[in-house]
Amino acid sequence: MTTPIWDPAQYLRHAGHRARPFADLLARVPALPGARPRIADLGCGPGNVTAMLAERWPTAHITGYDNSPEMLDRAHTEHEGPTPGGGRLDFAHADARVWTPEEPYDLIVSNATFQWVPGHLDRFADWTSALRPGGVFAFQVPDNIDAPLHALMRELADSPRWRDRLADLLRRTDSVHPPDAYLDRLARLGLAPDVWQTTYQHILEGEDPVLDWVKGTGLRPALTALGDDPEAREAFLTEYRDLLRAAYPSAPYGTVLPFRRLFAVAVKGE
Repeated sequence: MTTPIWDPAQYLRHAGHRARPFADLLARVPALPGARPRIADLGCGPGNVTAMLAERWPTAHITGYDNSPEMLDRAHTEHEGPTPGGGRLDFAHADARVWTPEEPYDLIVSNATFQWVPGHLDRFADWTSALRPGGVFAFQVPDNIDAPLHALMRELADSPRWRDRLADLLRRTDSVHPPDAYLDRLARLGLAPDVWQTTYQHILEGEDPVLDWVKGTGLRPALTALGDDPEAREAFLTEYRDLLRAAYPSAPYGTVLPFRRLFAVAVKGE
């Protein structure tokens, strides 16, 4: 899978819908052990949801980590600095595939990132070993790789016209594991896990809103691969758009995008 080039403005076009699962995740995180918590956000993107951590833990020192220069530039510009509660919010470049904590944390959290990290289950031991007693590891990931928006994207990329340029670039069905796999791994690491799924029924507005949504996330590898060929890029988008229109018909009130997500909150023993 190619390393995608991210577009913060495109990603944030659906910021409200994208932030809701993170708010639901944080609602299940218990009290942290430190009075001035140390928090890491893996895959912080443009920093808009990282800022939500400062609202929940106003005295915390929070660092958002991401490997996209474009996303980090937006985060530095819009969110970095002291927080009103006396904490601090900063951002740093790191790749979750190799990032290893260099200090203890009260909370390591991630929002819609691990689906881009092959072998992420094997990284849990390194990350959770850095938690203080009573610390928390919490994350959510999209759990809809078989939904039409992904299935149609893969089928189109594997078609004769696009196979040579796009085959094997997109996320596959093993990019996210079943809930019991996460629960088992976290429990075997000595944490107390709570794992669940939620399907959101997002009502999207505007013309071709599902295409607009996926252009900010799952479609990024294809858009990156075709970035040097605008004509081919538009041809691919047109074909994909027509498939999405049939799969997600519009209604007078908007277009419904069912979106299942997987959540986990795991607490380290005292």
